[in-house]
Amino acid sequence: MKETMTSRQRVVEALNHRTPDRVPIDLGGFQTGIHKKAYEELIAYLGLKEDIVILDPVQQLAKPSEAVLQRFHVDVRYITTKGPDSYKDGIVKNTRNGRVWHDLKDEFGVVWSMPDDQQLYMDISHHPLAHATRENIKTYPFPDGGDPTRFAGVREKALKLRKETPYAISTGIGGVVYEYCWYMRGLEQWFVDMIENPAFCEALIDQTCRFWMDYYTGYMKEVGDIIDVIMIGDDLAGQYGPLFAPDFYRQVVKPRQKALVQHIKSLTKAKIWYHTCGGCKVYIPELLDNGVDILNPVQTSAEGMDPAELKKEFGDKMVFWGGGIDAQHILPFASPATIRDEVRKNMEIFKTGGGYIFNNIHNIQAGVPAENIVAMYDTAYECGFYDTK
Repeated sequence: MKETMTSRQRVVEALNHRTPDRVPIDLGGFQTGIHKKAYEELIAYLGLKEDIVILDPVQQLAKPSEAVLQRFHVDVRYITTKGPDSYKDGIVKNTRNGRVWHDLKDEFGVVWSMPDDQQLYMDISHHPLAHATRENIKTYPFPDGGDPTRFAGVREKALKLRKETPYAISTGIGGVVYEYCWYMRGLEQWFVDMIENPAFCEALIDQTCRFWMDYYTGYMKEVGDIIDVIMIGDDLAGQYGPLFAPDFYRQVVKPRQKALVQHIKSLTKAKIWYHTCGGCKVYIPELLDNGVDILNPVQTSAEGMDPAELKKEFGDKMVFWGGGIDAQHILPFASPATIRDEVRKNMEIFKTGGGYIFNNIHNIQAGVPAENIVAMYDTAYECGFYDTK
């Protein structure tokens, strides 16, 4: 098989449900990335010597080098913004109860912490609105999503990628309308609020939605004519289906999400990529109605997420980005031979008729053997070509 398209052409064809020369491949995003420990082992296995750059401190994701991306035939490159000049980020080491912690306070006042003796992930250690009332929301210092200093230099970077490389360009993850509410409130209290205090929930979601509306207004002004994919997302489901009542989603969350998606679409022709883990099949029609074009990570091990059923029911309307291999039970533990079999099986289902971008289901975690990662990506490339005869 021979490649006949550039990476961007290949991705654009797939995103428009047409058949490219081969299935596009992704690695390196905030939900399609690789944990730093897995990356350390991978580059050693590949015989590469690199300084590891952290892409996301919360998830402890490494930024794959160009050498690794090219080795795996990755077709997508990412362009990201930064915090505004007024936000002084950075990880601070603190000692609590005889243990050293890495603490990061984000723009919304949420504190993320990771123990120094583990260094796997950051979890939330402080919810700034844990005891807030609805009145407190009105006076809380929410960040300014449209602060122009966020976007300084981003157009130049995007133009450089477009002019000097053949790759498709995607934003990093954003548009976290629902999930950031419980980050600020605390998950348990937020679940109580959804039942006992929905007015509080609506007031807080309105604030997060306003932030992202302003953010994408400024962002798309800079790169809306350059990029191909915009990544947004909120986890709506878990292993066995929705994480909360679908009626609450339809009455409270969906109207805000739909407004955001339609706002972004009024500013750019880029496709909208939506991330939710879990058994989210019940929400796919809702996401399509919102204007979402792409679903990630396609967690095939969750309830109701059979690849063949998903492709049959939604494959002509929704692009699937992920779903390449069971990341819970197979990728970390199986042999490379089993990895190859699983990738071939899923690839044959999802690739039919286009509308598919290959990736692992979510990020490659610490402990996944390097030989399994190589087997996954090499097989995806080898069996991803379409028969054009």
